[in-house]
Amino acid sequence: MSRVTIIGGGFAGVEAAWMAARMGVPVRLYEMRPHKMTPAHKTGWLAELVCSNSFKSMLPTTPAGLLKWEMEQLGSIVIPTAREFAVPAGEALAVNREPFAQAITARLESHPLIEIIREEVTDIPDDRPLIIATGPLTSEPLANAIARLTGRQHLYFYDAVSPIVDASSVNYERVFFGSRREKGDPAYINCPFTQEEYEQFWQALVSAERVPLHDFEEPRFFEGCVPIEELAERGKDTLRFGPLKPVGLIDPRTGKRPYAVLQLRPENNERTLYSLVACQTRLKWSEQRRVFRLVPGLENAEFVRYGVVHRNTYLDSPRLLMPTLQFREDTRLFFAGQLVGVEGYIESAASGMIAGLNAARLAEGKPPLTPPRETMIGSLLHYIATYPHPDFPPMNANWGLLPEPEGAPKDRELRRQLKLQRAHKALAEFISRSLAL
Repeated sequence: MSRVTIIGGGFAGVEAAWMAARMGVPVRLYEMRPHKMTPAHKTGWLAELVCSNSFKSMLPTTPAGLLKWEMEQLGSIVIPTAREFAVPAGEALAVNREPFAQAITARLESHPLIEIIREEVTDIPDDRPLIIATGPLTSEPLANAIARLTGRQHLYFYDAVSPIVDASSVNYERVFFGSRREKGDPAYINCPFTQEEYEQFWQALVSAERVPLHDFEEPRFFEGCVPIEELAERGKDTLRFGPLKPVGLIDPRTGKRPYAVLQLRPENNERTLYSLVACQTRLKWSEQRRVFRLVPGLENAEFVRYGVVHRNTYLDSPRLLMPTLQFREDTRLFFAGQLVGVEGYIESAASGMIAGLNAARLAEGKPPLTPPRETMIGSLLHYIATYPHPDFPPMNANWGLLPEPEGAPKDRELRRQLKLQRAHKALAEFISRSLAL
């Protein structure tokens, strides 16, 4: 039996190592900290939390809660340890940072099948199976090596994405379907502004509070990735003669061309998720909710992810990876964590579990597995491997990723209950049929 090699001791790397070791496969885990630090980390502990200390909702009826449940069924180390070191945070699972990371580190260090090597990896080694899980702040030498392997056009260094909403939360009485710039399939949802509505939206946009940049992020943006609030500051009419220009669009309810139009683009083939076109933003999340709900048709919009513009190294995974997290051109090489385009601690950890599972299976001479599409983990992996557009945005767990049940009722909550029940059943069958951990 061969050994699994893992680069990166964050949430994905930790779960990958734990999963492979639980399956009886030896693991060698490389982590460069504390000998070389990133701009965001403060310690050498594995699974250090560098931003929020929250793992989102614990409620089993939420997307984050479902993902946690799935991870625990598959044998996660992160979720039980987080519960052990939880601090009061309402319905959220939040942790005491250092004790949590210290406990994760101690458990991996004491595992007889896990060897931890504290040194920087500057090139992609020949070891196979190999998992690269170095996160959004991958060191420059290794990032350059990944770029050489994948092609630099397939490696993003800045995450500039617009908010994404659940299609079922759009008020379809105030919008209409049409194409983008009079071209192609009329798949876009058009949110038409009157002059008064546009000016109210513009004023809210330019006055909204923004997230400050980190010390390691420079406020320089490509023209195509300028935050919408910065475009708005160039003048009141900049947006309506730019990204919100209603080219070739006639509102069928009025027979007239709107004053301005914000378009929503489908983000998956099922059209359960829509992004706000050209609305990449640095507004605080609470401000995004307030400001973008001023857009006609989005009064009650449910945001499944918020817009961001920040430093984030990640792959163009739909062009590079399989749903098993294998690199298409070298199937004994895996990627995991935020590097593959999942967003969030638990999403990163979940991807690490699947990479660890499949790398261990290859080490044992077994074929890799893909979790069922009906599960949250399976839907996340399906998203990153099949996203249909060229500008791939990272994603977190949300109901819109899951396929709609056949004959689904119109009531949104009933549909979600059906998705939840189906996910539980699908994962139980997957574990009993395919796994013997």
